[in-house]
Amino acid sequence: MPRTTARTRSKPAPAAPAPEEAPAAAAPRPRNTLRVKVPKARRFVALAGNIGAGKTTAAKMISQAFGYELFDEPVIDNRFLRDYYADMTRWSFTLQLEFLIRRVEHHELIHSYRRSCVQDRTLYEDPEIFAKYLHGLGHMTNAELDLYYEYFQRLSRHIIRPDKVICFEVGSVEVLLQRIRTRGREEEKGIRHQFLRGLNGYYASFPLVLQEKYGVDCLIMDVSKQDIRRGRGREEFLDRVSTFLA
Repeated sequence: MPRTTARTRSKPAPAAPAPEEAPAAAAPRPRNTLRVKVPKARRFVALAGNIGAGKTTAAKMISQAFGYELFDEPVIDNRFLRDYYADMTRWSFTLQLEFLIRRVEHHELIHSYRRSCVQDRTLYEDPEIFAKYLHGLGHMTNAELDLYYEYFQRLSRHIIRPDKVICFEVGSVEVLLQRIRTRGREEEKGIRHQFLRGLNGYYASFPLVLQEKYGVDCLIMDVSKQDIRRGRGREEFLDRVSTFLA
């Protein structure tokens, strides 16, 4: 607009109409290249499976794809894990109690969250699989097992249970060992073929235990040969999970 001065009596020329601004382009929406539906209902979903089955990878994928809060298994920072693999008889009870406390803490946090959550190992694998198996191997005494179950009953009495559990099956122990070697956790280098095979025996009946004893809905997935990390395997995995959680 032209400026006027004190010497100028004439009215200023009317301002030219401002040019119309083009409407701002809408920010591009992220493409759902995997073509999976994000479950709308709030969910608490957990993964179950043997050591090396791929639970951590799957939990991270679910968290990223669906926006779920991720609760990692308390393994990396566990203060007893290295000692446990070096001397299972000495440390089995201590380690199981440590895992129980940490997982109950996770359940308490999940209860306080309003958003959906994913946990990469269930609370129930410890009492139903690991404690029984370690006791059967002679690494926990009868008194230790009884005390562990007493702690479990008291600590888990009022916690929230998962809405859904995805149970991974890997029948080949060689596949489990290869995956364990690939991820390269120092404390897991001593895990033996026979130990994993024994755990697989317990995992075979675990989905039924979850359903009948704890009332939790389960999806059983054989991931022995499927690479769920990329490509079609990833898409198919997330599609099945989306349908299961809907």
